[in-house]
Amino acid sequence: MSRAFKITGTKELQKALRAKTSLQDVKNVVKKHTVGLEAGMKRESQNVLTGHYEGGKFVKPTGQTKRSITSNFSENGMTGRVGPTTDYSEYLFYGTRFMAKRDFMSKPYKRQKTIFIKDLSALLKKVK
Repeated sequence: MSRAFKITGTKELQKALRAKTSLQDVKNVVKKHTVGLEAGMKRESQNVLTGHYEGGKFVKPTGQTKRSITSNFSENGMTGRVGPTTDYSEYLFYGTRFMAKRDFMSKPYKRQKTIFIKDLSALLKKVK
């Protein structure tokens, strides 16, 4: 089972967006930042997942985790989800007692989250 981050707004923000903006504008913002988060996670995975030692030999990364990071949309484009689909991605994210964590999701999420909130706020101000 793999982990994914989900960016959603508060109920009040969603009500305000529905009342004051066209839903297509909101869908565009969600799509833009979901795809941006996917790109950021792929970039960060390339920096963090650089291979490991197994039995005294260095094992090069295959890139499978990076290729498995995908985005999908639900609720008619109002919700975007991004995450890896490999079976072992949780072990990379949290680590194990034998392996330190290799977090390639948190930095891009925090970076994209602030930009996402700014864009939604700007969308609300534009409508006022």
